[in-house]
Amino acid sequence: MLDQTSPTPESMQKNVVSALAQIQTIIVGKPEQIKLAVCCLLSCGHCLIEDLPGVGKTTMAHALARAFGLHFSRIQFTSDLLPADILGVSIFNPQTQQFNFHPGPVFANCVLADEMNRATPKTQSALLEAMEEGQITIDGTTRQLHQPFFVIGTQNPLDQSGTFPLPESQLDRFMMKLKLGYPDQKAERELLAGQNRQLLLQSMQAAISIDQLQLLQRHVDQIHAAESLLDYIQLLVAKTRDKSLFVYGLSPRAALSLLKAARAWALMNGRDFVEPGDIKSVFLAISSHRLMVAEQHSKSVENLLEQLLSQTAIP
Repeated sequence: MLDQTSPTPESMQKNVVSALAQIQTIIVGKPEQIKLAVCCLLSCGHCLIEDLPGVGKTTMAHALARAFGLHFSRIQFTSDLLPADILGVSIFNPQTQQFNFHPGPVFANCVLADEMNRATPKTQSALLEAMEEGQITIDGTTRQLHQPFFVIGTQNPLDQSGTFPLPESQLDRFMMKLKLGYPDQKAERELLAGQNRQLLLQSMQAAISIDQLQLLQRHVDQIHAAESLLDYIQLLVAKTRDKSLFVYGLSPRAALSLLKAARAWALMNGRDFVEPGDIKSVFLAISSHRLMVAEQHSKSVENLLEQLLSQTAIP
């Protein structure tokens, strides 16, 4: 258990490792993606998972919530979903002659926004205030959401039928974007030969309590980042703003997310200071969904970012 008074980086790392091990019993063969998702949660960010149906996006969301003892809710996005179906609605009570607010599924610690790009832009935008400020405003009344508040959005590739691309303002509110991909042969055989994943999820116990998670999240901000590493982050962000590479570069929000995720990555590795490798480890997940390649380039966003990383010297 975590020492509530003066936890050490090593003791916190031990708890995080325990949570990672729990999740990896459910999602096999994807240790890097799981570690990034946990890093995003520790950073108080939100995570977008883009991939084909059936590769484990929803299962990963369930496993994350279980491992950290989070109250979980799922919203299945469809073309006829309305903002009130997400946020809640005020209904008139004739007995009291008053409107009573009925909270929607957004009032949970971990909200799975499943297949977000199957809903219309109006419905997608219902989550903007919630993701940025941890609150919603309905009928002129602002209501605080549960803390911690973690949105896991999933979306199908945009070339699939019935999808509405997420706007840049929505994408920028996701700290990270992950892709799971198909499992390798060994992992797929383990899935085929092992227990049903839904049964495993039901028996899964929390490795970290909500109080412990909030302690970890507060401690992330205390991880030291040297001035030279802040220079490194600024240099990377500035290079993405080169119009010959990308249509538009990373925002200040993205730069802050990069720093916070690097601090969380350091914490997960048992350190109280950031190393250049921490920044490199999270850079692609932080950046790829926020950028669009300039027309003259045939490379993918990921390839350009990897090239940018390799060519940028650490100050």
